Amino acid sequence: MKNARQVTLGTAAFILLCFFLPWMQMSCAGIKDSASGLDLARETSPSLWILPVMMLAILGLGLIPFIWERLPALFALTSIVGGGLSAYLMYRERLRRGESSGLVTAFWTIWFWLGFMASFLLSGMALSFYSSRNKDGR
Repeated sequence: MKNARQVTLGTAAFILLCFFLPWMQMSCAGIKDSASGLDLARETSPSLWILPVMMLAILGLGLIPFIWERLPALFALTSIVGGGLSAYLMYRERLRRGESSGLVTAFWTIWFWLGFMASFLLSGMALSFYSSRNKDGR
């Protein structure tokens, strides 16, 4: 149970870190640029701000002993929803922008894909945390 909580918190911190790292690389005629989740949220996709807010909420709830000891359902539900919502928002952003070919090329970086996969891990580990808490009879 303790491991599931630690992995959930570590994964939330990793997703938060990935939000600030380059998600998309673009190049045109030898000029290269990149955009992080922060850049995309600031410029064109305000709904992406939900991602860091949810990760900070998960970290806050997970670091307060009273919450995860007395109200594990609140921590687990926030983590499950946060992971699912993060994966959805990232997937939607990828579909909106796509990958291009031709004069301007764009591709999604490893940080985007790691953050995307970590969102699924976050939901899974939160579910594991909650189910192990219920098996213990708490």
